[in-house]
Amino acid sequence: MSIDKTSATDPGTTSAQDATPVENPEAAAAAVTAVDPRLLVQEEGLLGYWNEFKRKMKAGELGSLPVIVGLVIICVIFQALNSNFLSAQNINDVTITMVGTGMISVGIVFVLLLGEIDLSVGSVSGAASALMAVLAVNQGWPEWAAVLLAIAAGVAIGALHGFFFAVLGAPAFAVTLAGLLFWLGFMLKVLGEDGTINLDGEGLVAKLTTYYFSDIAAAYGLAVVVVAVFFLTSFLGNRRREAAGIPARPLSDTVLRTVLLAVVAFAAAYMYNQYKGLPLATVIFLVFLVATDFLLRRTTYGRKVFALGGSVEASRRAGINVTAVRISVFAISGGFAAIGGLFLASKIASANQSAGTGDLLMNAIAAAVIGGTSLFGGRGRTWNALLGVLVIVSIQYGLQLQSIAEPVKYMITAAVLLTTVVIDSITRKTQKTAGRA
Repeated sequence: MSIDKTSATDPGTTSAQDATPVENPEAAAAAVTAVDPRLLVQEEGLLGYWNEFKRKMKAGELGSLPVIVGLVIICVIFQALNSNFLSAQNINDVTITMVGTGMISVGIVFVLLLGEIDLSVGSVSGAASALMAVLAVNQGWPEWAAVLLAIAAGVAIGALHGFFFAVLGAPAFAVTLAGLLFWLGFMLKVLGEDGTINLDGEGLVAKLTTYYFSDIAAAYGLAVVVVAVFFLTSFLGNRRREAAGIPARPLSDTVLRTVLLAVVAFAAAYMYNQYKGLPLATVIFLVFLVATDFLLRRTTYGRKVFALGGSVEASRRAGINVTAVRISVFAISGGFAAIGGLFLASKIASANQSAGTGDLLMNAIAAAVIGGTSLFGGRGRTWNALLGVLVIVSIQYGLQLQSIAEPVKYMITAAVLLTTVVIDSITRKTQKTAGRA
């Protein structure tokens, strides 16, 4: 694909527009010579990649780069302090522990994309796990039915919060803060005086975090599937763009990205097989991440969510049912809070009065923000929840290996969160300066 470098301002051409004075010659020249970044990469090879990287830095388009760099630094530091940090067992523990908080964070991503907040997710997760435990253990319900009802309850609770916000106009902050207190009280009431209900160790919920695919082919097979699906979707997407005459990334770019993903995927599979095998919890989390990413990026509904986060009034004028989208987003948040609560209950094999309390809410919101989702709405992906929760749980486990006191853990996590919020704010200002926000 060649680039036509002939512009409307060529000295050899004349038109009525040439006589019109230009108020900002620099901006006009930049507009004329602007070229799709994918074309630069394709035409200039390695130099194109470097120029594209510099352009993104200047424009404040950092993406997930800061959190990935931060995660690498965290691993290097803690591995240097304790050789057990990157051991197979510790990596397994980190990836299983992160699933409960990560699920809740996925729902938070949807809410943050609207530029709103949901403070009730911690209490909702605890209420859902308590409801499931009472039905399955005390009332003798089939465990699968109790699980489905608990998730449905989370969705209904989220939709109720969305109704107060979207229909009645109450601020989301106030509504979900009230929800935090109400559903915490509901959880305590449901659990009763004992305050703890132990789950069946061989039951459905318990196996969410204890079951492993012990065959080594499972982990390597999943790695192959992930890499193959990524390559095929990227390759076919580029082919469709080329067929439509739209700039697309070159094959070398797709191959490079695929190779990098393959290194990470097969390294993770190797580490899992050095311990007990592939955890079921990890597989479920990845499935939800792929599904929600597809929902946001490949469907009309996802485009409506992003549009609403960009401008409510513009979305309304474009014919989007703002009320319905808002309610649905809070329903999704409630549903994922319930799912996360089930994974957290599975981790300790019980539902108790401390469920959904402590630093859970802070970690769930921090994971989404640290991963790259903007607090100001309109920018983020559900994969941000994975990156963010990896950072948080890795820090926690690294400090635990060093026997660092709990108060210090809170302070370090807070410092990481503050850093990411500052980066987000600076990025937005840079994008506005570059005319991209």
